[in-house]
Amino acid sequence: MWKRDEAVRQPAQPAVPTNEAAAAAPVAAQAGRPETQPTMKSQNSRDVVNIGKSVVIKGELNGSEDLTIEGHVEGKIELRDHVLTIGPNGRIKAELHAKSVVVLGEVIGNVSASEKVDIRENGSVEGDITSPRVAIAEGAHFRGSVDMAQKGKATTGPRPAEPKPAPAPGPQPVAQQQQPHQAQKVG
Repeated sequence: MWKRDEAVRQPAQPAVPTNEAAAAAPVAAQAGRPETQPTMKSQNSRDVVNIGKSVVIKGELNGSEDLTIEGHVEGKIELRDHVLTIGPNGRIKAELHAKSVVVLGEVIGNVSASEKVDIRENGSVEGDITSPRVAIAEGAHFRGSVDMAQKGKATTGPRPAEPKPAPAPGPQPVAQQQQPHQAQKVG
């Protein structure tokens, strides 16, 4: 009987690997087996997930990692504490919520970021942007409105009316005293 683990295993190598990455490579290549040795992480310790340009997703996408999309997504994307990058081939028709959004492709839908929205050259956004910082490069396309709400302030709902300052005690300015006389008809 054929077993996947036996078909994937590579013969043991007599040479001792010179670095940690070389030692972990054969272990990581084995399908279905957990890594038993630590692998070297890149200098950027954040996990990044890539969605290739041939992938189409319809529905809701949530995650707790940085995400780069090169494919097509329709629905809703929510990465509240992470960076969402729409690659040059990315075509998005969705509501976006992330810590930071970088657009190199095309986005149709509202974009909400707690830190920054960056529309790069040749990037396109058609929808409303809500973020404390917004950058739109020369050559980028944007159609919509921008609400640069500060962190910690409510960004939804109508703004409360600002109270008018009370008139100062004492004599009123001359312009206010003359207003009733302007309405009188001479004749």
